[in-house]
Amino acid sequence: MIKKYALVTGASSGIGLEISKILASIGFSLVLVARREDKLKEVTKTLINKYDITADYCVGDLENPNIPQIIYDFCHKKGYFIRLLVNNAGYALPDTFHKTSMEAEEKFLRVLGVSVIALTKLFLIDMIKAKQGKIMMISSVAAFAPPSSIQTLYGPIKTFINRFSEGLNLSYNSFGITSTAVCPGYTVTNFHTASGVQQEMDSVPSFMKKPANRIAKEAVDDTLKGKRICVPTKTYKVIVFLLKLLPHSLFPLFSKRLAPGRYENN
Repeated sequence: MIKKYALVTGASSGIGLEISKILASIGFSLVLVARREDKLKEVTKTLINKYDITADYCVGDLENPNIPQIIYDFCHKKGYFIRLLVNNAGYALPDTFHKTSMEAEEKFLRVLGVSVIALTKLFLIDMIKAKQGKIMMISSVAAFAPPSSIQTLYGPIKTFINRFSEGLNLSYNSFGITSTAVCPGYTVTNFHTASGVQQEMDSVPSFMKKPANRIAKEAVDDTLKGKRICVPTKTYKVIVFLLKLLPHSLFPLFSKRLAPGRYENN
């Protein structure tokens, strides 16, 4: 029996870790990717022991332009056919646009954008040959929201991810390949602390903060069903509906309560 392999970037914590757990629980073999080998090794061992699956890991920082090829070569050499590619790795920049260095912006765009293109392009060829494959892209509700006064490029790159995912579906559904853009809202992980924006997260109303395992469960379910867009939880489905319906000029009227700081002048 040919094993079903999933590759998950940013797999050592947060949504990526929860996605890995769910995939392991339903029988996927895993290739986990993250920057810290100690944490990655520990997570891989835990998943193998708990779920009795085959799992391996590849250490890599996606800020490095060579890493996507290294990850692909690692899988190819070991005979891991990736049936499900999970582009999850990401972070946010804490400072306003004029305070952030160009180097930091380029690294940010490489992790959240260019590396996603590169990994998808590499693994897509094998999926086309096999006439099967699924791609999950962790986007954000920010893709639907008006421009923000903080994390200026975060929303635009997530909007790009959604459009990129749509384009993949248009081009490759006929090959048995689907791409799902997963758009969570505020999720309780170490993402905000690691990105230096925990203060923003602390100001968000509690009903808008969702657990990572719930987000991951809906993300996996919708991806395996081949859905094009996944907006986890009813709360954010309603918010995205309103974002599409209401003029963006009205959004700041209630944004101070729902997304403190994002639409204030700096």
